[in-house]
Amino acid sequence: MFAAYKQAHEYISKYFKDNHPIGIILGTGLGGLVNEIKNQTNIDYGDIPNFPVSTVETHHGKLISGKIGGKKIIAMQGRFHFYEGYSHKQVTFPLYVMKLMGVKFLIVSNACGALNPQFRKTDLMLITSHVNFHFTTPLMNFRYNATPASAFYSKRLIDLCSQTALENSIGLHKGVYLSVQGPNLETRAEYAMVRKLGADVVGMSTIPEVLVARQLGFETLGLSIITDEGFPDTLKVAVLEEIVHAAGIAEPRLTKLTVKLIGKL
Repeated sequence: MFAAYKQAHEYISKYFKDNHPIGIILGTGLGGLVNEIKNQTNIDYGDIPNFPVSTVETHHGKLISGKIGGKKIIAMQGRFHFYEGYSHKQVTFPLYVMKLMGVKFLIVSNACGALNPQFRKTDLMLITSHVNFHFTTPLMNFRYNATPASAFYSKRLIDLCSQTALENSIGLHKGVYLSVQGPNLETRAEYAMVRKLGADVVGMSTIPEVLVARQLGFETLGLSIITDEGFPDTLKVAVLEEIVHAAGIAEPRLTKLTVKLIGKL
């Protein structure tokens, strides 16, 4: 696989110069961050050798180089999901390319459903740990590493992000993210089950990327936008348009938080 990563990196390097210490995966709800990137250069995923192509309607499929707060960043505008038919190795392909491009910090965002009754739609959550319900892992070919799950999310970045949110009066929960395979949303019984397992929110992404990022030596931060509520006793049918609308309401706060945080890295 290294030859494939190298080929992708060589192509990208024709357009993106210098090292990029900060990598960002712009999941649902963080698309507005693109407007904060200065001196942008874009490449369509489909033009990059061996790179997967996003098939989800709300994920644009562009790799972006530029600066935020004077810091060189590389951003994925759109990610890949296990439910799209990609393997975990394919989902995490860009992480290996980011490593070759000099990334040291990774910020990853997602949309999710609330399980914790104290959380509400359009709230923001900082991921402190996770539960992997994909029942597979992208780390099968790595040597054994007994890294605890808590270490996948940098305590230093969690503390820095919490302080940044406080300084800017941005409400921010902390909690456990559980990822299922998807693409269907969960049943009433499934919401009840995963809540009992200790999850605060549930989504369909993020964990594969975070697992590989830790093995590659990145300091990683995970941020979630809550776009629907999975409370079994008051469960309503989730509508895509309503999920996207909720993400749009929360997006300015998450964008501001991310920009301010990057300024401190």
